[in-house]
Amino acid sequence: MLAKGRGKIINVVSIMAFQGGPNVAYTSSKHGLAGLTRNLANAWGGQGVNVNALAPGWFATEFTIPIQKDSERNRFIIQRTPGDRWGKPDDIAGAAVFLASPASDWLHGVILPVDGGWLVR
Repeated sequence: MLAKGRGKIINVVSIMAFQGGPNVAYTSSKHGLAGLTRNLANAWGGQGVNVNALAPGWFATEFTIPIQKDSERNRFIIQRTPGDRWGKPDDIAGAAVFLASPASDWLHGVILPVDGGWLVR
């Protein structure tokens, strides 16, 4: 990408990159990737490479099945999310297409929450 002078890098962090979290290793790794995203955006933005990230919230995936099955935690997540539900994998597709498209050419180092509004509460 640097040799061609253009490209798009989209990292996937998590809303935990904006918050603390109970899983120290997971949350720490997401904070690290958010920092790497910003660092590379600074280093490579002037060379035509956009580096941004998506920060998914609570998505209904195999990884979150135990939490979805925990009625108390499931209820808490849904009640706290203004979107009033768990995210579906398709919910992140539009944001990814946007960051990969020319519409995001002036974005560098953005960490875009795709969280149904979780972070606003």
